[in-house]
Amino acid sequence: MENSSNSQQTMLAIDIKCFGGPEVLVPAAYPIPHPASGCILIRVAAAGVNRPDVLQRRGLYPPPAGASTIPGLEIAGEVAALGAGTTRFNVGDKVCALVAGGGYAEYCSVHESNALPVPQSLSMAEAAALPETFFTVWANLFQRGQLKVGEMVLIHGGSSGIGTAATLLSKAFGATVLVTVGSEEKRQACLALGADLAINYHMQDFVEEARKFTSGKGVDIIVDIVAGDYVARNYQAAALNGRIIQIGVQNGPAKELNLMTMLTKRLTHTGSTLRSRSVPEKAQIAQELEQQVWPLLQQGKLKPLVFRAFKLEEAAAAHRLMESGMHIGKIVLTTAVMGTDRHL
Repeated sequence: MENSSNSQQTMLAIDIKCFGGPEVLVPAAYPIPHPASGCILIRVAAAGVNRPDVLQRRGLYPPPAGASTIPGLEIAGEVAALGAGTTRFNVGDKVCALVAGGGYAEYCSVHESNALPVPQSLSMAEAAALPETFFTVWANLFQRGQLKVGEMVLIHGGSSGIGTAATLLSKAFGATVLVTVGSEEKRQACLALGADLAINYHMQDFVEEARKFTSGKGVDIIVDIVAGDYVARNYQAAALNGRIIQIGVQNGPAKELNLMTMLTKRLTHTGSTLRSRSVPEKAQIAQELEQQVWPLLQQGKLKPLVFRAFKLEEAAAAHRLMESGMHIGKIVLTTAVMGTDRHL
């Protein structure tokens, strides 16, 4: 097997030397993984950086049993080797994949059913920005939330990776999109991305703004990564028979929650995580994305928003940016193993 690091079949990866701040992320030599039956080995060109990586670094989100302890949940690159029984891809194919861990590395193994071809319109860095956010949004907003054409969607954290992906997909499938953001720069960026209304939560009350925008009806679906006091306010902002999709709890547990609002509005409040799902469950999401979303990416009608790319060795700096909240869209890490494919 070709190995860009040295002749000892090791690769560069990012190690969490202990739980703590971004400085605990350090480059280290790891053995190149061997693809198990049904799996492919990917020579990683780029890896997405996500909030769950930050939580893992802090010791708050351990990898599932059997998963790599190396952080990183999404990658893009080239198939380097095939495990027994694989049929979907060939060596040399360009793919992106959702992984349960191991993405911050030069090589990563994944079940072939959890990988998708890189859309021709995208760079490797852009392709690496797809799996975690697009899988998450599809599983929650479309599978669980049952988004329909013409519905109103409120997306909290509109400038985040999840928020920008949710905006793109909601608009592509005929929804009206409202987002919350923390600055005028982010408000303008979300409007440019396609949001119909962007609410600066430092200056405006999203409940009041959502009611005004919907002529008092409220929004049909709310995508929330915040929790805390947002939960009760989401109930207020929701329409009759509204659905609240919880995919994060950045502000901690729900506060002062009056469930009578849920009863009188006949609300559905659901949520889920992605990482711990089984390979077949993730494969089902991948299949639906390939059928319904990948054609839009291939045609250039959708493109993930990449804010900045760091070298793999600069993972700590990437995490500092993530925690600063100053980014708009996705942060990615790039490796040296793909040569000219390093560019955005």
